[in-house]
Amino acid sequence: MSVTVVLPSQLRELAGGRSAVLLEGGVGGMGTVGDALAALRVAHPAVYDRLLTERRELRPHVNVFVGREDIRWSGGLGTPLADGSEVVILPSVSGG
Repeated sequence: MSVTVVLPSQLRELAGGRSAVLLEGGVGGMGTVGDALAALRVAHPAVYDRLLTERRELRPHVNVFVGREDIRWSGGLGTPLADGSEVVILPSVSGG
């Protein structure tokens, strides 16, 4: 199973300059967003630390999408992934 994690420019330096990271896992190895982020932690721990808290909760100003669906409304870290899924990380935009 493979999943692509697309990174915003703010995190690319922590992933060796990559805009996307392809994660490969065995059968059932990345069934959820949480599983994919755990695999990302192995490959690029500094990226993971910017996305999740020490309690393994998504940081408040980080948005994660699978396709067009925000995972906050589709199951959180338990959101299921299919082979070839694209997980997009976006920082929140605020200001005035």
